[in-house]
Amino acid sequence: MSSLRILISNDDGVFAEGIQTLAAEAVGRGHVVTVVCPDQERSATGHGLTMQTPLRAERADRLFADGVTAWACSGTPSDCVKLALGRLLSAPPDLVLSGINHGPNLGSDVFYSGTVSAAMEGTLEGLPALAVSSACFDWRQFAPAAVLALDVAEAALAGAWPEGLLLNLNVPALPIERIGSLRWCRPAVRRYRDQFDQRTDPRGRTYYWLAGEVVDDLESATAGPRDWPTDVAQIHAGGAALTPLQPELFWRGGLEDLPVQLGR
Repeated sequence: MSSLRILISNDDGVFAEGIQTLAAEAVGRGHVVTVVCPDQERSATGHGLTMQTPLRAERADRLFADGVTAWACSGTPSDCVKLALGRLLSAPPDLVLSGINHGPNLGSDVFYSGTVSAAMEGTLEGLPALAVSSACFDWRQFAPAAVLALDVAEAALAGAWPEGLLLNLNVPALPIERIGSLRWCRPAVRRYRDQFDQRTDPRGRTYYWLAGEVVDDLESATAGPRDWPTDVAQIHAGGAALTPLQPELFWRGGLEDLPVQLGR
């Protein structure tokens, strides 16, 4: 494939090994790579934007492989991509990548994920975009996920990437030779129990710490072909999960199922 202009962001911050590995893989393939990502970890910020304070961006090339142009931004992941597209880049990129996230972004977690939201900013601007996550918070071998993400993105671009399609890739925490097949997946439903840990500070005042334990539902799915596995089930089976998403939130059920019948 000819050289691509690639914008890379994340929500784990400029010092995260995942984004450094992804950028190195991309530039190693001969692509022109620009990183614009948060200057510190901003996980689970969803699609939040900074409205009340100014954004600042500083060059951070030295943290990345030779040939990568990098900026560390004071804002959220969505801020980073918007700033890159609106000011920092001299021309629109051919591809937006977000990740490699330090932990999974499966099922309904995509609503909270800064990683997915950064990629979604590219989708909203009409650009091909892919979010990639390593499906374990403690796993630090990011090279397999980087290779798979670039392979998928390059193949999708060669196959005419449709506008409005966001690809969400989750890669199991396994050496590359043990990763199972890559499959199209439906988003699962992920639920959490005991989401808030109640504690007491040294002054005797109660505070709450968002924690929670995930309860993986291997069968329930939000949408998609019934013969596709859920992304959660695919990761549990040791395979890589690729889920097609889009920013459209319109109700896909039958109109007769709406709770109030109004005039049309």
